[in-house]
Amino acid sequence: MNSSEGKLKSSSSELDLDRPNIEDYLPSGSSIQEPHGKLRLRDLLDISPALTEAAGAIVDDSFTRCFKLNPPEPWNWNVYLFPLWCCGVVFRYLILFPMRALVLTIGWIIFLSCFIPVHFLLKGNDNLRKKMERALVELICSFFVASWTGVVKYHGPRPSMRPKQVFVANHTSMIDFIILEQMTAFAVIMQKHPGWVGLLQSTILESVGCIWFNRSEAKDREIVTRKLREHSQGADNNPLLIFPEGTCVNNQYSVMFKKGAFELGCTVCPIAIKYNKIFVDAFWNSRKQSFTMHLLQLMTSWAVVCDVWYLEPQNLRPGETPIEFAERIRDIISVRAGLKKVPWDGYLKYSRPSPKHRERKQQSFAESVLRGLELEEK
Repeated sequence: MNSSEGKLKSSSSELDLDRPNIEDYLPSGSSIQEPHGKLRLRDLLDISPALTEAAGAIVDDSFTRCFKLNPPEPWNWNVYLFPLWCCGVVFRYLILFPMRALVLTIGWIIFLSCFIPVHFLLKGNDNLRKKMERALVELICSFFVASWTGVVKYHGPRPSMRPKQVFVANHTSMIDFIILEQMTAFAVIMQKHPGWVGLLQSTILESVGCIWFNRSEAKDREIVTRKLREHSQGADNNPLLIFPEGTCVNNQYSVMFKKGAFELGCTVCPIAIKYNKIFVDAFWNSRKQSFTMHLLQLMTSWAVVCDVWYLEPQNLRPGETPIEFAERIRDIISVRAGLKKVPWDGYLKYSRPSPKHRERKQQSFAESVLRGLELEEK
C-alpha cells in the first residue's frame, strides 16, 4: 500500500510539473486577479489537475484557431454537381494552370532581361537606377498577381514616398507583400527565407531597400531597429512596410502587434487586407506547406479575390505609450478587415509543444484519472 501511495505521489508531482501555467498565455504585465478575500482562479486550478488541464485546453484552442486553415464546404455531393466539379478540376489544372505558368514565365523573362542590365550598367546614376528597379519590381509582382487571376480592389489614396512614415498591415501570407508591392514599391521588413525565396530576397528585393532578419537570432533585433530608424528618416527611400503581427494569421483573427514599428516616432499608415475565400483560402501555414506549394495552390484555383484599404494615417497621442498606440492601430485594421482580436503573441506559434509531448501529457493525465478511480473503488 505504501509503495502504491509513493508511486501515486511521484506521478502526481510529475503531472504538476507538466501542468500548463495559464498566466504564461496572458500578455506581459497582465495577471489573473480577484478581489481580496475571495477564491482566486489560481487557487481553484491548484485544487484539481482536471480543472487545470481543461483550462489549458481552452487557452490552447483559442490560440491555435488563429493558425488553422479552414477548408471550404464541399458542394460536389450529388449526382449532377459531381460531374461539374470534375470538369472544373480538369479545366483548372490542364488549361488555366499552364496558361498562368506561361504568363509568369514571360514575366520573369521580361523582368530579368531588363533588371540585370539596369542593375549593373546604371551604377553611376543611382537615382535613375533606383527608379527603374522600383518600376521593374512592381512589374514582376503584377505578373505574380496575374498568375493567380488576382482580383484585387484597392481603396483609398495610393501610398507616396515621404520621410518619417511607416505602413503597417495585417499578415495572412507572403502574397500580402506581392499584392501591395504591385501598386507601390515598399521596403518590407521580413523573415529571411531559405531556397529560391531567400535568393530573391538577397538579390532583387535588396534593390528596393528591404530589411531581412532571422527570428532565431536575438542580435538581429538591434540591427533591424537601427536600420528601421535610418530608413524611415530618408526622404528618397521607398515607403517602409511592416507586418507587426510577426507571423501569418488566417485572416479571421488578429494577434498582438509588436511595438517596434510604433517606437520610431513616425506617422503610422494602417493597411487592412481582407481575402474572400470563395475560390481559395490565401492563408499560408509555413509549418505545413512550402511557399512553392502555396503558390501552386493559388495558381490552380479559380481566382484570388482580395480587398486592400489604405486607411487614415495616425500619430502617437500625448501620453500614449507605444503599446497603446499599437493596440489602437490594431483596432482600426481589425474593424476595417472584419477580424476578431485575440490577446495572444503570434510568436507562441513557434514555441508550441510537439505532438509527441501532447500525447505523453494526455497519457499521463489519463493514468492519473484511472488511479484515482481505482483508489475510490478500494
